[in-house]
Amino acid sequence: MTTDTLVESAAKLKKAVPLMMKYHVPTTPINYALWYTYVSNEIPELNDGLDDLMANFELCPPVRSEVLYRKFVATKAESTTWQLRQSIETMLGDLGQCVKDTQKDATKFETAINKSFNDLRRIEDEGWSIEEVMGFIHNLKGSSKLITNAAKFLNNSLAKSQQEIESLKQQLLETQKLALYDSLTGLLNRYSFDAELTALLSKNNNGLCLILADIDHFKYFNDQYGHLLGDQVLKSFGKRLNDSARDGSQAYRFGGEEFAILLPSSSLSRARQFAETTRKLIEKLSLKDKRTGKSVDNINASFGVSEFRAGDSLTSFITRADKQLYQAKRLGRNRVFPLS
Repeated sequence: MTTDTLVESAAKLKKAVPLMMKYHVPTTPINYALWYTYVSNEIPELNDGLDDLMANFELCPPVRSEVLYRKFVATKAESTTWQLRQSIETMLGDLGQCVKDTQKDATKFETAINKSFNDLRRIEDEGWSIEEVMGFIHNLKGSSKLITNAAKFLNNSLAKSQQEIESLKQQLLETQKLALYDSLTGLLNRYSFDAELTALLSKNNNGLCLILADIDHFKYFNDQYGHLLGDQVLKSFGKRLNDSARDGSQAYRFGGEEFAILLPSSSLSRARQFAETTRKLIEKLSLKDKRTGKSVDNINASFGVSEFRAGDSLTSFITRADKQLYQAKRLGRNRVFPLS
């Protein structure tokens, strides 16, 4: 690295660090790389994304910062890490099933050996002398004990291996909690939502609003049309929420058929109007049942809206929106609550 390059890098860091402090950005390698690239003005799309975040928040939301990092700064190797984890999970699943099948075979083998001992007793009824039968049994017993012991050892080994595989799968699941996106809908997931909201609530966020949305009668779609169409409903619903995002709002898959939307620098009335507009867009959704070719257009959702209050915790903020959602359901669904 030349002296000029060092000087240039130092100058960029001098610009990046104050910005990171201003927007409460943790000093991690990822964030250093992100903001170093930002002050370098090398990627206009990245700068636009961060500028948009800074315009709507008094801090830089960590999840959306990481999204920008992965999209514009991360190396190809980093970008494929999550795919690798999915492949490992598939491999572990296949290996686990193989172990289970082998355990069953070993148990069957041991059972067959034990049965053969009983069958050998019939030889006595077919005219063998006692000496011949006992000699044969003695030899066979010695050999079969080795096989039986080997089978038991294999069963024990496989059982231990199965436990190790289950442990690895659990570790992988824990690691996957760090994944940002829901694989079905493509929206940011519950982990991302919790991380983002926790960061936002670490300071007063006047005007921050939360919308919880729940697809009405979702079980009906699964029961009436099958889970494939149910999945398609979730995908289309998620896409409609994502497409309606504006002014820094962000949609998340909250869990099951429930979704969340965070709106910064808003108000209860504006957030309620946003939810009402989104509700009407959902009403226009129309899907085709591939089994029958018929259109499915009776898709709607209920919405609950809450606004940040000083002292709100993650739980209290979400609970208030959830109560509003319950009220919308209780009043007949396909509506936004509060009503005005």
